[in-house]
Amino acid sequence: MTRHPHHFKIAFALAFSAGAWGIYWLPQRILVEGGLTGGWGTISQMIIGFLILLPIALWRLIKKKETGFELPVTGLLVGGGFICYALSFLLTDVVRALILFYMTPIWTTIFEILFLKKRPGLERVLTLGLALGGLWIVFSKQTIIPLPENAGDWLALVGGAIFAGGMIRLEVVKTDGVFPIIFSFFFYGALFNIVAGFFLVDYLGEIPAIEAFISMSSFLFLISVFYFIPTGIIILWAPSKLGAGLCSILFLSEIVVGVISSSILTNEPFGWREIVGSSMIVLGGILAVVLAPKKVCIVLSPSGVTNTRHLAVGNPLSDFEQRNCVPVICILFSKS
Repeated sequence: MTRHPHHFKIAFALAFSAGAWGIYWLPQRILVEGGLTGGWGTISQMIIGFLILLPIALWRLIKKKETGFELPVTGLLVGGGFICYALSFLLTDVVRALILFYMTPIWTTIFEILFLKKRPGLERVLTLGLALGGLWIVFSKQTIIPLPENAGDWLALVGGAIFAGGMIRLEVVKTDGVFPIIFSFFFYGALFNIVAGFFLVDYLGEIPAIEAFISMSSFLFLISVFYFIPTGIIILWAPSKLGAGLCSILFLSEIVVGVISSSILTNEPFGWREIVGSSMIVLGGILAVVLAPKKVCIVLSPSGVTNTRHLAVGNPLSDFEQRNCVPVICILFSKS
């Protein structure tokens, strides 16, 4: 069996969706100008997304289908990782938050080795080096790769690790379609946000006036329906088709779009660092997609159900595994 038949299309859709998050700062700025300052814009987006999807979840519950309530670990990992990333901007410099969070490909590779028993091949080392090297070149003018110095730095770093864990889990969890995953992201992400907001209340700013929430409700609805939810579906669906490692590299397209969009729409510079760094990130992503292994391995869940898993999401089987058809047992990241 070969890699997913729509491997390249899925990779392109993921890169496009992740790239769309490169302009995430733009709707955030509009929310701030509308009165939803501090972290209240992010909290509002998570709650609105949850409310939009809630009727579908209740309908699926009545039909005895998976809703996403059954995936607390998955939801807390992907939702919590994103919330840590979003809130880190309130507590540290944007550049430091971006660099520390986008250590995600490194975390993903480590988790693949520890939990999925994969060995990174030469193609992973090459593409990872290109992509992270490009990231460093883009931001090296402002700072060398920083060590955490404050709460915001730690939120960004931990958020990247948590999100990487979520990607690993998404790779192996089997669900009834993508809806349970996206709903668990909004539901458990909103809960995580509320709890985190309680501890970070001094940094969120004053609760905006109710008029601000009302005046921005239409905008929140539109960006949720046409931006937040569609891109989230692709980003959270792709790891099960491409693998967490490849996806984590393609996520760096957000940096490329962010750099270009900020230079066009603001006075941010776009010089040789941005050109070379962005080109390296793009090249790393392209090579990661093209060089992705084509073989498959067998994954045996604790329930005893055997599933095939494309090794576009990992490494070729070892000689011993090929001779003996030894299954890879993913216990920690099995479906809950």
